[in-house]
Amino acid sequence: MRSTLRRSLTAAAVAAAVTAAAFATGPGTAAADPSPLAEPASAALVEVEIPGPEHGVLAGSGHTHIPAAGRDRPAPRLSAAERAADGEVTKVIDNGSTADRLDVVVLGDGYTAAELDRFHTDARDKWAEVAAVEPYTTYQSLFNVWTVDVVSNDSGVTGDPGPATVKDTALGAYFWCGDIERLLCVDQDKVDAYVALAPEADLVIVLANSAKYGGAGYNERSQTLGYEGISTASAGNEKSGQVAIHETGHSLGGLADEYFYPDLPGYEQYTGPESAEPNTSTFDATRMAERRAKWYRWLGEESPDGGKVGVYEGGGYFATGLRRPTDNSLMRVLDKPFNLPGVEAMIAGFYRHARVATAVTPAGTTLRHDQKATVAVPRLTGPDGHQLTVRWYLDRREMPHFEGRTEVRVAELGLRRNDFRTHRLTVTVEDRTAAVRDPDIATTLRSAVDWRVRR
Repeated sequence: MRSTLRRSLTAAAVAAAVTAAAFATGPGTAAADPSPLAEPASAALVEVEIPGPEHGVLAGSGHTHIPAAGRDRPAPRLSAAERAADGEVTKVIDNGSTADRLDVVVLGDGYTAAELDRFHTDARDKWAEVAAVEPYTTYQSLFNVWTVDVVSNDSGVTGDPGPATVKDTALGAYFWCGDIERLLCVDQDKVDAYVALAPEADLVIVLANSAKYGGAGYNERSQTLGYEGISTASAGNEKSGQVAIHETGHSLGGLADEYFYPDLPGYEQYTGPESAEPNTSTFDATRMAERRAKWYRWLGEESPDGGKVGVYEGGGYFATGLRRPTDNSLMRVLDKPFNLPGVEAMIAGFYRHARVATAVTPAGTTLRHDQKATVAVPRLTGPDGHQLTVRWYLDRREMPHFEGRTEVRVAELGLRRNDFRTHRLTVTVEDRTAAVRDPDIATTLRSAVDWRVRR
């Protein structure tokens, strides 16, 4: 999740920030003998987010660079039966075709072949936790969820319970990454090898077979497989799911972190240009409204995370100079909802991958008098109860009497017997949610399907 604002912190700097904030969830440095967790010096570096919900606030979090390939691990030594189970793909939640849905792929690490049933339970439980947070709740029908069975030789993961613990696991998951106890890293190349087995992943979640608090966010788009990012989380820890949801705020919503470091040198004041992310800004409320910038459309509205949308000092890691929309959204505090601008950004992210009109009758085909055009439309399930608008057009002229229908017969179109022309039949499905006020985003919440029709 690189951005124009992102400034990477070394492991030592992060540890210092945690100490200075006096938010202790665990040591910020490795044990005296770090050899079990030594990183290969020549590996390429990637940036990851370090989750740290001290007292619920993510003020102790940070970012560091770690080797892209993680640590070297012995090649798996699986029996024939274990090899047969390894790599099996299951569609856990089926809401439609991969082409029209946002596909989430869940992998597990540190699960032996005998523990795969528990992995499937853990995957369902974590996704249920994600789906309980808006706007996922409303839009859960836009998601498919897949699991890929990953068989490890050892149960559990390296670094749990302590830095001297080393496990032989398929994805090389380990705590104490970058000498930070809660930072749960993985070998990205090994993750990609399993993700490639599932159909066209858009988002990847890796669950570690552990109850130890931890996680990480690899929020850059995969250059090889195209998915948005990887979130790691401990399957057995009640807070880890919240970290995974927070990370999707970056990868799907393009959101900045809204926490900041009040005592870290270099982060006292931001003096750079206007931020690229939709939820941080250098503008105060007056300038934001005058310039019609960022979240100006939401100023003064009650936000689901509490209080009114405004401009609150601190965000994007800086104590001053950058502002956030609300005091305590999920991008700053775990167990809080996304704020209104965050919800809007998340919906935009969903629609980058999902469509609300799926052609049941193959699009582009020519339909005759006795045939019909059928489209599948997902049902939204959120608390506001808003539904999708379905409209039909013949040669761009709307046929209002068909509104709301998902199937129309050519015989109903009123084509004359002596009309031998080819006409175009179009159905549009549009989400007119009140959660989106930006017209540029609103235009993306619409899908269309066309057919040719003849008498």
